[in-house]
Amino acid sequence: MNLGPFDFQARTRIIFGVGSVEGLGEVAGALGGRRALVVSDPGVVRAGHVAVALAALQRAGLQTHVFDGVVENPTDECVEAGVAAARAVATDLLVGLGGGSSLDCAKAIGVLLRNGGRIADYGGVGQVPAPLPPLVAVPTTAGTGSEVQSAALISDSRTHHKMLIWDHHLAPPVAILDPGLTVTLPPRVTALTGIDAIAHALESHVTARATRLSAIFSGAAWRLLAPAFRQVLRAPSDVTARAEMLLGATLAGLAIENSMLGAAHACANPLTAHYGIPHGAAVALMLPHVIRFNGREPGIRERYGALAAAVGLAPGSEGEGAAGEANAADLLADHLAALRAAAGLPARLAECGVEEDRLPELAAEAAGQHTAQFNPRRVSVAELLELYRRAY
Repeated sequence: MNLGPFDFQARTRIIFGVGSVEGLGEVAGALGGRRALVVSDPGVVRAGHVAVALAALQRAGLQTHVFDGVVENPTDECVEAGVAAARAVATDLLVGLGGGSSLDCAKAIGVLLRNGGRIADYGGVGQVPAPLPPLVAVPTTAGTGSEVQSAALISDSRTHHKMLIWDHHLAPPVAILDPGLTVTLPPRVTALTGIDAIAHALESHVTARATRLSAIFSGAAWRLLAPAFRQVLRAPSDVTARAEMLLGATLAGLAIENSMLGAAHACANPLTAHYGIPHGAAVALMLPHVIRFNGREPGIRERYGALAAAVGLAPGSEGEGAAGEANAADLLADHLAALRAAAGLPARLAECGVEEDRLPELAAEAAGQHTAQFNPRRVSVAELLELYRRAY
């Protein structure tokens, strides 16, 4: 773990609590702007959450409009449609309400409202010159942690490749975390987003950029998420477990903001782009293999061992030292595989229609993903191909 200097700045005010969405109007109004566009998707509209948000905004005297055209893995076309809707009503305030897709789409809309051009113009790190309009992030899933991140992922509508936009201007000034909004999630969405949050905690804890500070966030996230995930699968209406999942996902998002991710996410993105495998399922499929691969390194074994111990996974009979730590990494990988099975998610690439002869192509693409460079063990095309083969 990096014990050297770091530069930490909390860019997002976090408001947490059941019913906290009722204060959305006052929070948004304090940021400036009077014409609010709520960026969401049809499922969140059907769940009634958009109506609640609109009522809260209107009570504070704000004009309200809705763009509900967000799709899973939002594309440049989706962003353009949102920008058109925003310009039509002279929007000067954005509310991202929904899962990571809605939050990322709201950020991208804000980028174009203030900076013009096409969203592809801003791909990469530090390419957004002007701040976004005021933005409030209201997640309805415990998943990406986008509500506290300076990042958005937007897919190319032609190639389906995900483009990363990373700039401090994208960090929402305020995030409202209301666990009550997550109770209505369908079981499959609960599973996919929850396992993604868990993967965020595990990967961010060991990256090459991880620091003692980021480890505080990722460790706390893991301790909340690991037990709560099984509980929300068993009892979806358990608000306490939903609260632990939502807060855990946000803490994992803070960890990513300060440490990035690794090879599991690098491998997952091509699977989603080429085969439509949901992101959470793709990450959960690859991560146990990445944990075993990374766990060969002594320093990384120790960090996996701490995570395993935090949820009561004992190293076993090998005792202390490298052997015990290696076993702890294996136990952690096994534990994640068990959580994946409990969620009903696939365990092999072959189950998802992936052709074995395309693995080299996928590995080459994974090597070019932004997160690959932060994996704690170096990964080139050869190592990533081996990870895909183990998952096949």
